[in-house]
Amino acid sequence: MAAFGIILPIVFHMAGLESKFLPMLLPILLNGFLSLLPWAALTGALVPVASGLLTGMPPFYPPIALVMMIEGAVMAAAAAAIYRFTKPRIWPALIVAVTLDRVISAVLMWFMAGRFGLPPAVISAASLIQGLPGVALQLVVVPLAVRGLRARKGILFPDEDKS
Repeated sequence: MAAFGIILPIVFHMAGLESKFLPMLLPILLNGFLSLLPWAALTGALVPVASGLLTGMPPFYPPIALVMMIEGAVMAAAAAAIYRFTKPRIWPALIVAVTLDRVISAVLMWFMAGRFGLPPAVISAASLIQGLPGVALQLVVVPLAVRGLRARKGILFPDEDKS
């Protein structure tokens, strides 16, 4: 999933779809359903850093990589924790993880805008609106992927019984 989190944004950018579909956050979120909480959170935090070092995106200045590190870690950790608590219910974990991500994004963009002398309310609102296509994509792709992987014979989730 970490490699997918680095490659998918490149593919989206090459296709001219840019960041409005939140391509890095899609595999990070999916990883929250596939991995245990510590691994999900660690992957969510490290993918933006690795991608920034390897591809220059997200940038370290302005600190979009830092914002995405926090978003990714919280989103993946929330998905992992809630999914295992409500197992096998995908929707509660998905809704909470996506909502937390958008709230964290808006709050972090608010503070970052203020530090750069930009209007915080406008920047936060723009960030939320720009990410709506990505939220829609997450709400469609993640349930399909998780159900598809669970249905495949031989694919087990880390905490499932092997019997």
